[in-house]
Amino acid sequence: MRCRHRSITAAAVLAATLTIGGTAAAATPPQPGPAPGGPTLTPIGFTVTPAGQQTDLGDLPLGEALSPDGSHLVISNDGQGVQSLQLIDTSTGDVTQTVDYPDPAALYTGLAFSPDGHTLYASGGGNNLVRSYGVGDHGLVANGSFALPTSTPKGAKVNPFPAGIAVTPDGARLVVADQQADAVSVIDVGTGAVHTIAAGHRPYGVALSKDGRTAYVTSQGGNDVAVVDVSGAMPVAQRSIKVGTHPNKIITSADGSTLYVANGDSDEVSVIDTASDKVTRTISLAPYPDAPVGSNPDALALSQDGHTLYVANAGNNDVAAVDTGTGAVNGLIPTGWYPTSIVMHGNQMLVTNAKGLGAGPNNGPGHPNPYSTFLAADQYSGSMMVGTLSAITTPDPAQLQTWTQQVRTNDGFADGAAVRGGDQGMSIIPRHPGEQTPIKHVIFIVRENRTYDQEFGNLGKGNGDPSLDLFGDESAPNSRNLEKTFGDFDNFYADAEVSAQGWNWTVAANSNPYSEQVWPGNYSDRNAPYPSESSDPAIAPNRDPAKAYIWDRLAENHVSFRNYGYYVDTLKDGRSKATDPVLAAHTDANYRGWDLSCPDSPGTFKPVPSAHCLSPRYTEWKKEFDRYVANDNLPTVELLRLGNDHNAGTKTGSPTPRVYVADNDWAVGQVVDAVSHSKYWGSTAIFVTEDDAQDGPDHVDAHRTVAEVISPYSQTGKVDSTFYSTASMLRTMELILGLQPLTQFDAYATPMLAAFTSTPNLTPYTAVKPRQNMKETNPANAPDAATSNAQPLTKEDQIDEQTFNEAIWHSVKGADSVMPAPQHHVFPAPPPGAKDDDDDDN
Repeated sequence: MRCRHRSITAAAVLAATLTIGGTAAAATPPQPGPAPGGPTLTPIGFTVTPAGQQTDLGDLPLGEALSPDGSHLVISNDGQGVQSLQLIDTSTGDVTQTVDYPDPAALYTGLAFSPDGHTLYASGGGNNLVRSYGVGDHGLVANGSFALPTSTPKGAKVNPFPAGIAVTPDGARLVVADQQADAVSVIDVGTGAVHTIAAGHRPYGVALSKDGRTAYVTSQGGNDVAVVDVSGAMPVAQRSIKVGTHPNKIITSADGSTLYVANGDSDEVSVIDTASDKVTRTISLAPYPDAPVGSNPDALALSQDGHTLYVANAGNNDVAAVDTGTGAVNGLIPTGWYPTSIVMHGNQMLVTNAKGLGAGPNNGPGHPNPYSTFLAADQYSGSMMVGTLSAITTPDPAQLQTWTQQVRTNDGFADGAAVRGGDQGMSIIPRHPGEQTPIKHVIFIVRENRTYDQEFGNLGKGNGDPSLDLFGDESAPNSRNLEKTFGDFDNFYADAEVSAQGWNWTVAANSNPYSEQVWPGNYSDRNAPYPSESSDPAIAPNRDPAKAYIWDRLAENHVSFRNYGYYVDTLKDGRSKATDPVLAAHTDANYRGWDLSCPDSPGTFKPVPSAHCLSPRYTEWKKEFDRYVANDNLPTVELLRLGNDHNAGTKTGSPTPRVYVADNDWAVGQVVDAVSHSKYWGSTAIFVTEDDAQDGPDHVDAHRTVAEVISPYSQTGKVDSTFYSTASMLRTMELILGLQPLTQFDAYATPMLAAFTSTPNLTPYTAVKPRQNMKETNPANAPDAATSNAQPLTKEDQIDEQTFNEAIWHSVKGADSVMPAPQHHVFPAPPPGAKDDDDDDN
């Protein structure tokens, strides 16, 4: 397959590889996003240097299928923006057709050709159907669909949300994994009849026996493969085979004797003998000895001779080459960011990369802002990244070893879980869990959805763009004062694009394949659930879902903690309850979780009378804090959610965005004030960040966000431009608390050592009440009020961010304000006079 696109050569990326964590001098600090003439960085700090030739695809490619004759490849792009099918001519590498599906029309990962290649089937995700297309000289022609049942025989509503598809060898039936219904459906393509049975939890991948009589279906929310007899009129679930955690893709060997299963959260491949339906081997994909989880395998393919299994590791941006005879990993092949599927075409490996080469700045026209209608999908962090296809020639042993070393360099595997960042702050922050530190208490405050430029663009220090600053001293005086006084972190990034991933990264240092693939269907009104902040084991990103989160590690290590608003639901009486039993036992039930009708601070806006808001969040926290001070028993860790800076856009009658930000800012300032005037000040560090940066523009990268480290040991006022991310903040807290890393990502991340000094400054902080008029509400004629009024704001991030964020900009800057010029590009343009190598046959 010849891809018509500029190539990224191995020599170029080896020469341009960046050093992360302050271990080598650089003219400018490393920043994520595409870099002209070189590799790209992810927000975690991994370097992305894809092998082979790259072709631009659509938004979040998750699935691909090769036609039986090998002439065409079909891609399913399943992101938050316009979803699409793309048809690629494998002889040229050209995208010859794109079939768009703007929301609420949906696709979701599953693709399969009929045996004769004349028909293509595609999963319709939240539309609860399987789409059918004729395949001919003019490409794909839609020829109807098969509807899946949305109610049980007893009348209960279900949401099938079809994922993986397989076609029986005779082409007569489709076997479909109904992911959100915990079921499997068998469709008769001749009559359209559908028969459904229960199977597994969050079923995802489907493989068929060689004779087509038995289906094997993975449970992405469990640890098993369901064995289903599909030979008769009704499918019959026979048994299940225990495998690793959260299995997703599954493939069959050419002779049908062996199944290979990718276990997305235990970093393994299970090998199953189909004669006995038993696991005969488990292949580890850990990148170094005793590595925590994080490889996140999510795709599989076999070489033509069956001797090599290729496994896409989404978390590590590589493909592992596994010897099927011995189970040994022979080497690693670098890919784009977040590989999601693999197809073999002759001696070429065709790999889809869901996040391509990353984001970059999102400060162009139509960028996300809370005061205006946001229209540009290429400026919203959830839809701006362009997926790519890597066409990689199967490497010989020498090339494979070269690429293996490249991957090890890209992801820091050679250093394992060693603490990065030199010796800065080491007298305060332990290098190893269990070492002594004067910091005995940690308060972790998580806010909602702001970028660095939105609050600190005109701070007067750090790398800010004043034209993008929406919330200045009038509405965010405390955040800005704290940033100036304690430290300015102008190179800090959220590891997620949106909150559905962001909360997983914030408390678990990973967002697993289930969450990464499901959230776009939720954010774009395509009928998917919200894949975060629940006790569903499918969401928990770890080998043991019961030990996935930071509070699980705290409880396991007997570290006292108190929860204020993390992962809670609101009961009818206004009280809060966490569904996670470990978290629930440590939760203040009187502290309100997500609810824009309740203020963060006293004396700001009035709560909605029907909201049963028991008290402002700061008031409830302060009541308990005072009691802890009086009793000298402050918990070691406090998890504190203050999220009203999310705001309600220009929804009529709601507080304006600046009021919401001021309410939130006043609460944060008062928390710091209370702690710094208490006897615990000398032994406390307060960490503040946003769960993600999706609701604002930033001139550096759409992931750049707010971070603060507040302690007597951090009162330096310096600008720290070290490359940090959400996982860096988690890693810092873990070192203080004596905890091992949760995943490979916080193990890799550079802790915020440079934020600290060995000489404490015990000067307390006095909060500043914002001068913003707290009675200001959005009038009926506010910019984009009609759009904001239609937004569902009863749960975080159920809204259409693309329209919501534009409303915020116009509210602050004016309805007729002109947006800054765009700077985002995924593939950099060649320098003047450079030769385009689109016609290279590689």
